[in-house]
Amino acid sequence: MKKWISLLLILLVGCSSNNGDRNEQIDYQEVTAPQAVEVIAENLQIPWSIIKWNDTFFISERTGSIVRIDSQTVRQKVHLEKPLSTAAEAGLLGFVLSPDFEQSDKAFAYYTYEDSGNQLNRIVTLKLEDNEWTEQEILIDRIPSGQYHHGGRLKIGPDGKLYATTGDATEPEIAQDLSSLGGKILRLNLDGTIPDDNPFPNSYIYSYGHRNPQGLTWSPDGTMYASEHGQSAHDEINLIKAGQNYGWPKIQGDQHFEGMVTPLFHSDSDMTWAPSGMAFHQDKLYVATLRGNAVREFNLKTSESREVVTGLGRIRDVLIIDDSLYFVSNNTDGRGNPDESDDKLYKIELPIK
Repeated sequence: MKKWISLLLILLVGCSSNNGDRNEQIDYQEVTAPQAVEVIAENLQIPWSIIKWNDTFFISERTGSIVRIDSQTVRQKVHLEKPLSTAAEAGLLGFVLSPDFEQSDKAFAYYTYEDSGNQLNRIVTLKLEDNEWTEQEILIDRIPSGQYHHGGRLKIGPDGKLYATTGDATEPEIAQDLSSLGGKILRLNLDGTIPDDNPFPNSYIYSYGHRNPQGLTWSPDGTMYASEHGQSAHDEINLIKAGQNYGWPKIQGDQHFEGMVTPLFHSDSDMTWAPSGMAFHQDKLYVATLRGNAVREFNLKTSESREVVTGLGRIRDVLIIDDSLYFVSNNTDGRGNPDESDDKLYKIELPIK
């Protein structure tokens, strides 16, 4: 049931950082803000990706379900070929519907699995039948996975290709290794083949030198952006171009090295956002932040950034439809402080004051 709640702004009094999505204790001071947010759905279980199809939302949950939200909320089973990993940050992650979903009932998913003592990621197709999803076809398998840093975001770009972010699996050196799929942004055709115009011959790799990218979006003119977790701060917002090297682990923050790209924005050495899903709207990027406990706005014209939604805990993904911003909290992931009805899908109108 939809309801309205007062939006609280949380002022960060102290912070530190760690590996993964960061789970330190924080002291807060609460202040009141003039806007309100609408609760679309609640009692979600570690939600990760938001998709909207006509009037229906589909939300992936790391625990291995897809939640369908329209006039009611229904948790749909997902039948996978491999056992779903329960490691930190792992599970059923990226999820996106096929462009022909109305006819095919097909979707794409990224998940972490266990195999003979190993932990890996794969990109697969899913088929919806009788209100349940079943794995149909493997598009890419054996993407590196470690204790943390699985990547996991899936998006279909304006060129009709499927893009995926992969983490460095806590092995930083593989981000620079073009023979490894870890620490990269991948690009593939919807049938799983390698596009002929990818920057490296016979390779899914579109860009490299990434630590743990978890957000992708495009502007109307096709410019691509990605969010990335840094090491002990130095989180990044990058403009992505084919074949470019984004520097990890050689450079971070404002550091420069020949042939490597410095980010558009970064959180510096004394602050961390842990950025995840992102969306573009009117020359601004809206980014879900986990450790930042906020939706953060990045103004591409002025190079300024600010928190625009706080007080709701860890935020995992955002989606913009017309002038409405939707986002999901992630307080049930073991690193937040959930209330009795967390996690939730929220809506707020743009622009945010």
